Amino acid sequence: MAHVYAIVPSPVGALKLVAGDAGLAAVLWKDDDPARVRLGAMVEDPAHPVLREAARQLDAYFAGRLTVFTIPLDMVGTDFQRKVWAALLTIPFGQTRSYGEIARQIGSPKAARAVGAANGRNPVSIITPCHRVIGSNAALTGFAGGLRIKEHLLALESSQGRLVA
Repeated sequence: MAHVYAIVPSPVGALKLVAGDAGLAAVLWKDDDPARVRLGAMVEDPAHPVLREAARQLDAYFAGRLTVFTIPLDMVGTDFQRKVWAALLTIPFGQTRSYGEIARQIGSPKAARAVGAANGRNPVSIITPCHRVIGSNAALTGFAGGLRIKEHLLALESSQGRLVA
């Protein structure tokens, strides 16, 4: 099946939601680099149930009513990337981790830079919370949506509870 997509508004700009056979395949930014997440052919289908549910959950997140996403994911990547993305899903709402901490969590303690590269290729932004990964000195570092949006997402989460580094 070709991927299906819908464009949805959000407080951080229009988001392109993409569904695959097994769930949500991507949440892309307006100015996303097409090489960052390669998905192939796509057909617009805003009524697709996965896309509608993803939009509903994102609305609830931005409204402060949702802290854990439950939409099924259909992310495609290397084994290493999938390990990193799975680790991202373990970072609790309102908390952050460093690239080094994620590297240690996945059993590759010297792979902080590779974790950063995998984090940058995370296809399901916001829902797979790559925005919760910061530099070892607590500095905000790269984010596909831009550092201003990363800061906005972290502030949204800290306003719902105490942000813990």
